[in-house]
Amino acid sequence: MSELLTPTAQKPISNRRDSHVMLSRVANSLYWMSRYIERSENMARLLDVNLQLMLDFADFNDDQLEKHWLPILCSAGDEETFFKLYEKADSESVTEFLTFREENPNSIISCLFSARENARQVRDQISLEMFETLNECYLFLKSSNAREIWQSGAHEFYEQIKKYSHLFQGLTGSTFTRNEGYEFINLGKFLERADKTTRILDIKYHILLPSVSDVGGAVDAAQWQAILRSASALEAYRRFHVEDILPKKVAEFLIFSPTFPRSIRACMQHLDGDLHRLSGKEHREYKSPEERAFGKLLSDMNFMTIEEILDSGLHQFLQLVQTTLDRLDDHIYQEYMYHPPVDTQAEILLHQQQMQQQQ
Repeated sequence: MSELLTPTAQKPISNRRDSHVMLSRVANSLYWMSRYIERSENMARLLDVNLQLMLDFADFNDDQLEKHWLPILCSAGDEETFFKLYEKADSESVTEFLTFREENPNSIISCLFSARENARQVRDQISLEMFETLNECYLFLKSSNAREIWQSGAHEFYEQIKKYSHLFQGLTGSTFTRNEGYEFINLGKFLERADKTTRILDIKYHILLPSVSDVGGAVDAAQWQAILRSASALEAYRRFHVEDILPKKVAEFLIFSPTFPRSIRACMQHLDGDLHRLSGKEHREYKSPEERAFGKLLSDMNFMTIEEILDSGLHQFLQLVQTTLDRLDDHIYQEYMYHPPVDTQAEILLHQQQMQQQQ
């Protein structure tokens, strides 16, 4: 099994004290607040769908369970951390690890705690309603009721996590001023969303059936339906394709749909608009290598067909998208959030030299 790219982690901001860096600190917190909330929602949906899928295959043995759950760990980049804490990958251990273990930075509880901490750091920049929603979610997860609800009915627990995310995003759209901060929130949301859609599709590549003979069978159909449900895309897909769920059509829909808000193309179009509004540049005026690679990929996707992607390799295409998004994340950090530490002594010396020249 080839290793998928690990989701990026929040990068540190230097300690330089000036007004511009204070803006970069705000941008960093808003961006990661949004990414962590989106990541937690996607993880909740993915775990909920796969737990329900297991009800249809209750006769799976330990080996089959491990083949099902390992790709999900791999997609989050958490396989190594998992096996430091657990001996085997099954429904209970994987879902607990991806939900409650704070040792895992991509677990739901870690993501939402990080989102709340980033929101706290920019408390004066976001609305009261936004912060109260995150704080309520934080208090829920800190309480003993959270694990009790999860143990008595995981579906209800994950539904609650999704509702917090939807409420927060709705309040953001309704109460946050349309300024540069809003662009950073959108950048975080749509970059994370596009990345997670690639990983949901790539999970299918790695699970890839107990045997080739199952292609087109009950397991195959159930897994492709689970892919759609993991992206909240089942109903939207059926509006466009009333026939059976076909692998090629599912991949085409989740990659290319211009109207479904979780498709890779739709997310990248949002990113493209936000990047141009933030930089003030006209379209097609990308300057950095990372921006140009992103713009080229988006342009290519306007002319690609699903047949071309499948012929060259779905997994390879999804890795290209992940790599491009990862590089774009680095560019956003370097361009808007990172400032090298100031050499105070050198600045004092330079100031003294300038004063002497003026005398």
